[in-house]
Amino acid sequence: MNYVITGSIGHISKPIVEKLKASGHFVTVITSSSAKVKDIESLGAKAAVGSVEDGAFLKSAFAGAQAVYLMIPPNWALQGSWGDYQKKVIKNYIDAVKINGIKHVVLLSSIGAHLGKGTGPVDGLSVAEWLLNQEKNLNVKILRPSYFYYNLMSMIPLIKNMNIMGSNFGGSKEKLVLTHTSDIANVAAAHLLGLKFKGHTIEYIASDERHPSEIAQVLSKAIAKPGIPWIEFKDEDALKGMLQGGLNPEIANAYVEMGACLREGKMQGDYWKNRPKLGKVKLEEFAKEFAAAFNS
Repeated sequence: MNYVITGSIGHISKPIVEKLKASGHFVTVITSSSAKVKDIESLGAKAAVGSVEDGAFLKSAFAGAQAVYLMIPPNWALQGSWGDYQKKVIKNYIDAVKINGIKHVVLLSSIGAHLGKGTGPVDGLSVAEWLLNQEKNLNVKILRPSYFYYNLMSMIPLIKNMNIMGSNFGGSKEKLVLTHTSDIANVAAAHLLGLKFKGHTIEYIASDERHPSEIAQVLSKAIAKPGIPWIEFKDEDALKGMLQGGLNPEIANAYVEMGACLREGKMQGDYWKNRPKLGKVKLEEFAKEFAAAFNS
């Protein structure tokens, strides 16, 4: 079987590549960085270097594939609209899939994509889901993981500078649904290897469900600073902090909108109605990774 994996060899894509290669398949990895070629080839995969905003490149790179894993990579140097960028990328993907006659697609979407708008960066993933669902000849597995554990790494400067954790959500009684990228990779790889999905189906992925105050308790204990609180910030304060940290204003505003959606209980609404079996990596296990990053 011939697969194309987008997302270079990040936290999710790399283990997917490893699992596909371990099963004896041919894998092409899309990357924007020529510096990643050696690492990709060391996995036994082929590197295709180019931009996901280049439709012609993708059509060529997808040639010969029977199935693809699609994710829209972040663009931290974004100059225009994040939504426009996401829409352009997914349209390029779909064109490349169609011209090459590919029948199976696994899309990395997100919790909150059921809403369609008001979710910041997830709005574009809602559009991606909708556009793929218009392609009736495709078999599409849409994966909706929850809040990534790795997003909690952004708390490290807050802890070191202010001895707090927090965001513009977390003050309600609702637990935050957490996902480890390894659990996402396991689900994605299983679907790619089996190719048993038909039509258009959605699957939620989660590793743990914990209240933000409990998250702060576990992580602060792991770094030997027990008792650090989780503080819910005002939207304007959260935005100010992101901008001071150098984040692009377009992206910073989108993240504030996503946090507000979490705070209002909308983001995870459909998840609670369709709760999956939880994955392997619990908060206490991730806390070891957090502590290693904190102390590095």
